[in-house]
Amino acid sequence: MEVKIMVLYYSMFGNNFLMAKEICKGIEEANGLPVLRTVPELLPEEVISGDERIKKAKEMQKDVKVAKLEELEDIDGLIVGSPTRFGNMCAQMRNFLDQTGPLWAKGALINKPAGFFTSSASIHGGQETTLISMMFTLLHHGAIIVGIPYSVPELIESKSGGTPYGASAVVGIKADNPPNEVDLKIAKALGKRVTETAYKQKSHSYEGL
Repeated sequence: MEVKIMVLYYSMFGNNFLMAKEICKGIEEANGLPVLRTVPELLPEEVISGDERIKKAKEMQKDVKVAKLEELEDIDGLIVGSPTRFGNMCAQMRNFLDQTGPLWAKGALINKPAGFFTSSASIHGGQETTLISMMFTLLHHGAIIVGIPYSVPELIESKSGGTPYGASAVVGIKADNPPNEVDLKIAKALGKRVTETAYKQKSHSYEGL
């Protein structure tokens, strides 16, 4: 029995991508199968081509596939990541999640564990509200929200990112301060915990057959 965990994210400057990759390592460490996916871009091409930072990040992520809604029917857990946009998730992630109504109607994500991660320009830049904003949609889907317990020592040690609500990083006003070692350890712990929870849920489901 293997669990498949989708890491669904958006990253304009590459910071959330770095966190997503570390989350995938945590999934693998817990013997799960990570499925790394991004969401459709909404930025006009002229905005992307006119910013070297965005172009560099896009090149970094060129091999990451764009998620298809039907893929969410075939997963055992989901970890959603978005940069902070005025204390909320970004438009790209909101746009994708708003299209999941058919999955909601089928109950496709009921009892599936879900975790969250984000990045912001400053320490008090809306990390926790962004994480919670992503939870709302998954609660409506009937998913089981998975946070990060304080048994993860880095959560106490961190001077910037990391919350009980999910993994996070402070990347600076120009997004040029990538997630540090502590941030990445917390992200990895999130991937591991969601995977372990998915195994417990899947095992319980088999026992009920």
